[in-house]
Amino acid sequence: MPSKKPSSSSSKKAADPASDPAVKPEPKVGSAVKASRARHEGPFTLAIDIGGTGLKASVLDHEGKMTTERVRIDTPHPCTPPLLVDGIVGLGKQLTDLGQRWDRISVGFPGLIRHGVIHTAPNLGTEAFAGFDLKKALEESLGAAVRAVNDADMQGLAAIKGKGVELVCTLGTGFGTALFSDGRLQVHLEIAHLPFRKGETYDQQLGDAARKAEGNKKWLKRVHEAIANMATLTNYDHLAIGGGNAKHLEGEDLAKNITLVDNSAGILGGIRLWDDRVGDV
Repeated sequence: MPSKKPSSSSSKKAADPASDPAVKPEPKVGSAVKASRARHEGPFTLAIDIGGTGLKASVLDHEGKMTTERVRIDTPHPCTPPLLVDGIVGLGKQLTDLGQRWDRISVGFPGLIRHGVIHTAPNLGTEAFAGFDLKKALEESLGAAVRAVNDADMQGLAAIKGKGVELVCTLGTGFGTALFSDGRLQVHLEIAHLPFRKGETYDQQLGDAARKAEGNKKWLKRVHEAIANMATLTNYDHLAIGGGNAKHLEGEDLAKNITLVDNSAGILGGIRLWDDRVGDV
């Protein structure tokens, strides 16, 4: 930026823009602030977990480690595509205010989404979201390349061991699943909306509303029944259970090939979404 030649009394101050409060250089999206680079290496990934009750985000370094704590806001209700995008942009602003920047974006969405376009959104409203190009909307709003998958798929990427047939089930607002073979994400199956018990779907019988209405004891019995069904359906080598309600299975008698996954996996899987083995989603 051109300026007048400083006088000798002010030349030292002017030579150091950081010491001049009037000089506020604009950071570019796609770069990381120096303080962050001192601790982490890029590329940096903005990971977004869209849930039925909350929107969460953080920035991950090249190893998938968070460069800052997660930020969160409540999911708008009723939710529409513009409100959802505005909420995500708000999360991005919170992170940039904390000095965070990113090179690319990973999104986990609670519904069927292919190549960035939403097909179903059971917990947000399929009628409002069907056909909405979330990938394009976020690329335009946040200024970086986007990959978007089902939220259980993204959580699963952080939970799997990468060998054999692995199933990931999420217990949260609803019920989600993700299937992997030797670390490769398979086509997403909406098992949640298949019939389960008493004329209701897995989503209806295992979602958080059902847990609160029936109590943990009855709900846990249903979860064990669902696990048995999933074993028959997929013959999995390993089952990982995540989501906000996975904590209620702590202390339960689970098979050795079943593990519980911390809810942060919904964010941490974002780095794996850019692996070569995932490809164009």
